[in-house]
Amino acid sequence: MFYILARFVVRPLLWLLFRPHVTGREHVPLTGPVILASNHLSFIDSIAIPTVAPRKVHYLAKAEYFTGKGISGWFSRTLFSALGALPVERQTHRAAQAALDTALTVLKDGEGFGIYPEGTRSRDGRLARGKTGVAWLALTADCPVVPVAVAGTDKVQPVGARWPRLHRISVTFGKPLTFPEQQGMAGNGRARRIVTDRIMHAIADLSGQEKAGWGEAA
Repeated sequence: MFYILARFVVRPLLWLLFRPHVTGREHVPLTGPVILASNHLSFIDSIAIPTVAPRKVHYLAKAEYFTGKGISGWFSRTLFSALGALPVERQTHRAAQAALDTALTVLKDGEGFGIYPEGTRSRDGRLARGKTGVAWLALTADCPVVPVAVAGTDKVQPVGARWPRLHRISVTFGKPLTFPEQQGMAGNGRARRIVTDRIMHAIADLSGQEKAGWGEAA
């Protein structure tokens, strides 16, 4: 029911308000586990990507989005449930591993999972070097990673803005990446870094963003 709401209510509304330019949807496998790894410019990214993707994509969302009271709480809970978001507690000492475990469960069920390897939204428009959790997921689940680039979402809702603004956005899906040379090496830190950097280079090629903090090794 919630997924139907997303496809027939949220999606048309997004297209009406933000006129998204979408390319590369054919690169997203329609079946089987897949990770969509994207740059991160705005809160809106987690609405835009699953709305325009050709299949259901789960994202993690703060547990507070599902526990609010009143009309605003109902709206938030309904919206994120419709988009396939999964609640996660972020203030516990095991929050990072719990998030990865939740993502791994989604992938083992043969579904799509969206992640932002940078770990947080960019505040200056540049692309930070990725954290290796995305590589751990890809190697543990043995699934492809589709690089994704969003643009314009930072104009829709800049960091600190309370309400979204009208602005056209774009979402570009790249060709799936696989990592046969690192297969079975999820526990190897160097292998995770190699895979993560490859993913981030693919995202950078799609987004055209300046790199920040990558260092010469990247």
